[in-house]
Amino acid sequence: MTDNEVETVTYTIESPDGDSEDLTLPKGVVDLLRENDSETDTEVLGDLTMLSFAQQAHALVHHAPEDPDEEVLANEEKTMELFEERFGQTFGEMTGHSH
Repeated sequence: MTDNEVETVTYTIESPDGDSEDLTLPKGVVDLLRENDSETDTEVLGDLTMLSFAQQAHALVHHAPEDPDEEVLANEEKTMELFEERFGQTFGEMTGHSH
């Protein structure tokens, strides 16, 4: 199978302000990352987006060369709270990475 034979799918991400961004991915990679047959493509994308933001927020607080300011700390804390609400476990529990 060549790159040209791989089916792609395009999703649109829209902000509350109405800005939008298209994201094109191989359909197969979305299917590979699906945890169960009842999970929709958008749920897969939402889960991966939350995981990515949590990883980045964690890095800004725990792996940055300088100490984070209060705004960064508050945003990381809220991200982790929303992460736990979405997944029913903490970032550390899910990833095995905690401080």
